[in-house]
Amino acid sequence: MLRLQGLNLVNQKYESESRLVFLFICSQFFFILLTSAALDTITTDKSIRDGDTIVSAGGVYELGFFSPGNSKNRYVGIWYKKIAPRTVVWVANRNIPLNDTSGVLTLKPNGILVLVGNSNVSIWSSNSSRSLKNPKARLLDSANLVVSDGNDRGPGINFAWQSFDYPGNTLLPGMKMGKNLVTGMDWKVTSWKSTDDPTPGEYVDHVDSHGYPQLFLLRNSSIVFSSGPWNGVAFSSSPSNKPTLYYTFEYVINQQEIYFKYELKNDSLPTRVVINPAGVIEHLTWIEHSQTWFLYLTAQLDNCDRFALCGPYASCNINNSPPCNCLQGFEPRYPQDSAADWSSGCVRRTSLDCNQDGFLKFSGIKMPDSRNSWYNESMNLEDCKKMCLADCNCTAYSDLDVRNGGSGCLLWFGELIDIREFSQNEQNLYVRVAASELGRKRMRKRLVLFAVISAVVATFILSFLAWFSFQRRKRRTGSEVGNEDMELPLFNLVTATSATENFSSANVIGEGGFGPVYKGILPNGQEIAVKRLSKYSGQGIQELKNEIVLISKLQHRNLVKLLGCCLEGEERMLIYEFMPNASLDYFIFDPSRKASLAWKNRFEIAMGISRGLLYLHQDSRLRIIHRDLKTSNILLDIDMNAKISDFGLAKIFGGDQVEGKTKRVIGTYGYMSPEYAVDGKYSVKSDVFSIGVIILEIVSGRRNRKFRHLEHHHNLLGHAWLLWTEGKALELIDECLKESFSESQVLRCIQVGLLCVQKLPEDRPTMASVVFWLGNEGLVLPQPKQPGFFIERNSMESTESTDEGYRSSSVSITVLEPR
Repeated sequence: MLRLQGLNLVNQKYESESRLVFLFICSQFFFILLTSAALDTITTDKSIRDGDTIVSAGGVYELGFFSPGNSKNRYVGIWYKKIAPRTVVWVANRNIPLNDTSGVLTLKPNGILVLVGNSNVSIWSSNSSRSLKNPKARLLDSANLVVSDGNDRGPGINFAWQSFDYPGNTLLPGMKMGKNLVTGMDWKVTSWKSTDDPTPGEYVDHVDSHGYPQLFLLRNSSIVFSSGPWNGVAFSSSPSNKPTLYYTFEYVINQQEIYFKYELKNDSLPTRVVINPAGVIEHLTWIEHSQTWFLYLTAQLDNCDRFALCGPYASCNINNSPPCNCLQGFEPRYPQDSAADWSSGCVRRTSLDCNQDGFLKFSGIKMPDSRNSWYNESMNLEDCKKMCLADCNCTAYSDLDVRNGGSGCLLWFGELIDIREFSQNEQNLYVRVAASELGRKRMRKRLVLFAVISAVVATFILSFLAWFSFQRRKRRTGSEVGNEDMELPLFNLVTATSATENFSSANVIGEGGFGPVYKGILPNGQEIAVKRLSKYSGQGIQELKNEIVLISKLQHRNLVKLLGCCLEGEERMLIYEFMPNASLDYFIFDPSRKASLAWKNRFEIAMGISRGLLYLHQDSRLRIIHRDLKTSNILLDIDMNAKISDFGLAKIFGGDQVEGKTKRVIGTYGYMSPEYAVDGKYSVKSDVFSIGVIILEIVSGRRNRKFRHLEHHHNLLGHAWLLWTEGKALELIDECLKESFSESQVLRCIQVGLLCVQKLPEDRPTMASVVFWLGNEGLVLPQPKQPGFFIERNSMESTESTDEGYRSSSVSITVLEPR
C-alpha cells in the first residue's frame, strides 16, 4: 500500500514537471514568434536606442543610428542591410545631428515618432495627418518607414506618416518625386552637403508645375539642369533612357498629384538614384559579384546639359566648337560675342506677321523649357498646329505623347530655350517663323531637287561606263573584296601614284601593321595620307574592308575622315585627310618635341579623344568597339585637335549586345585590357581601359609599357596607382609641364585615368561619365581601385618596344594567344 502511494506521488511529481516543461517550451515559442514579428517594428512600448536596430521583414534594409564618413555626429537613418560599406538611403535628423550616443527613437501613443537626445530634448519628430489608437512604425522591404494603425500589413494601408514623403539625397524604386496638389506635399530630392554631412546641400531636384511639368535641378534656387518635358516614354533630355528589362517608369499628371517614379522588375537588383554633393544625378546599380556600386548612367552628360547654355532660339551640340548654333531662321543677337558667349542667344532673322507665318520642323532635339507652355491630351497634331497659328504669341508646338504615332498637343509661348541636339529623338518640334523663311527653305529644296535631277541624268548617261568600269575592276580584284556597304569614292591607281610621286620613299610619313603611309597631293591641291597595304602586312583584306565599312558610316569632328579607297589590280589603299601634326605619340614621347605640347593642348586632346569614343560607343548609328586605341592612332590636325584613326580591328555591336569574344586577340601591348588580353573578351569597357592608359600617358609623357622606375618594377599604371594611394599624384606629371599646368585638371585627369584602368570591367566608368567628369570642375569622383596588370615585372625583363613612336595612323600588331 505504501509502495503504491509512493508510486502515485512520483507520477504526480513527474506529471507536474512535464506540465511545467511544456508550459515553458510554449512560452518560449510564443516569445520567439512575438520577437520575430517585431524585428521590423517600433511600438509605444519598444523604442530604438543608439546601438539598437530594426530590420525589414525580408532583411533588405536596416534602421538605426550611424555616423557618416569621418563624422562623429550621430543620425537616425536607413541603409542596405546586406551591402558593405554601409550605404545610407534616408536620414531622419538631417539638420540637427546628435553629438553623442544618447539618442532614443520613440513612438508616442498618438502616432508621432520622436527622436530625443540628452536631457530628453526633442531633436526630430514626424508629423501625422491623423491621430492613431494603436500606432506602430514598421520598416518595409522598400525602405519605407511607415506609421499606421493596428496590425494591418496589407498593401492598401492608409499610412498616417511615411518616410517616402520626405526623401533625402536618394530616390528609391517606388518613391515619388513631384507634388500632391491636394495636401501640398512636395516630394523633392536634396543633396548632402558632403559625404560626411547629410545636412541639405546646394542641389535640389524637384518637379516644376508651371506649364507642362518637368524636373528641375536647382543650385541655391538657380536652375542648372532640366529634364525637359515627358514624351510618354522618357524625358526629353534623356531620349535613350527608356524602360528596360529591369526598370519601368511612370509619370502621372492629374488633378490630385504630379509625380515621377520608377520601379524594379527584379527586386534582387538593388538600385538607387542619388544627387551627389557636386550636383550630379547618378543612377547606381549594385553588382553582387564585384561588391560595388556600378554607375549605370548620369542625368547630365556634358556641358550642353547646362540649363539654357546657348540662350533663346539656339541649340547646343557638344561635337561643335563652339557648341551653340542658332536655329534655322534665326541669327545671333550679338554676332561679335558668338565665338564665346551665347547667353543672349539668337533673334529672328525676319519678324513675324502672325496670319502669314508658318512652321519649320526640327528633329533630333531636346524639347525647350516648358514653363511657358499649354497642353491638351486629347487633341491631334493638326489641331495643335491650327491652335498655335491662331495665337500670335504661340512660338512652337509639338505632340505631347510620341507613343502609337503621336497624340496630344503641347504649345510654347515666348522664347524657346534649353534646346540641345541628339543623334535621335522621336519627338519633333515645329517652330514658328515668318513666311519668307519658308520661302527660303522652298528655294533650297528647289535647288536640291534641281541638283538631284541633274545628278540622276548624269548618272544615267554614265551608268554604262560606270558598270563597265566596275566589272573590269571586279575581274582584277577577284572576289576577295566585295562592295557591299562601301559608301566611299574609289580612287584609281594613276591618281594615287601621281599624288605620292610614284610612292616615293621621301613621302613616307609612317609605317605600321597595315603597311607604309605616304603623304600625297591631289591635282586640286588637297593634301592626303595614303595607307598602302603591304604584301607582308599582318593585316589583310578583311581588316581593310572592315575599316572602309565602318568609318565610311561615321561622322564626328574627333574621328579621322576617310576620303576614299583604291582597289585596283593587286593594290589595296585607303585615302585619308592629311593630318599635318602627325600622331599624339610623335609629340608626347619625344624629348625634343614634348615641350611644344602645353598642358592646355594635352587636356583638349584628352577631351577630344573622349568625345570621339563616346560617339562610337553611344551616339553613332552603330555601336563601335575600336579595340586598338593608342597614342599612335590619335592623329592631330593643324589646330592640334585629336582625331581617332585606324578602324581595321573595330567591331560592331548590335541591339542589346554588350560583350564579344574572340580566339584571335589582336592589339598592342600596354593598351589592351586584362579581360581582352587574357580571355579574348572585349566590350566598350575594353576601350575605356585603353583611353585610361592614354590619359595617364598624356599626363606623364611616358609610355605605359616602356616605363621604368628605380624603386619598383611596375608599369606606368602601377606607378600612377602607387603615387595616388600615397597622396603624391602630382609627381606623375611630365617634367616639361610643371610651370604651366592646372593642378585641378591634372588631378582630375589622373583620377579619371585610374578609374578607367581598373582591373574589373564593371568597375570602369562609361565614356559618358568620362566626358562629364573631365569637362566639369568640382565634381566628387569615385575613388579608383587597383588597376589591371598591377603585378611587378621581373627586373630582368627585356626592354624591347613593340610600339615605337612614328608619325602615322598605322599600328603595330601584336598577336596573343589567350589562356
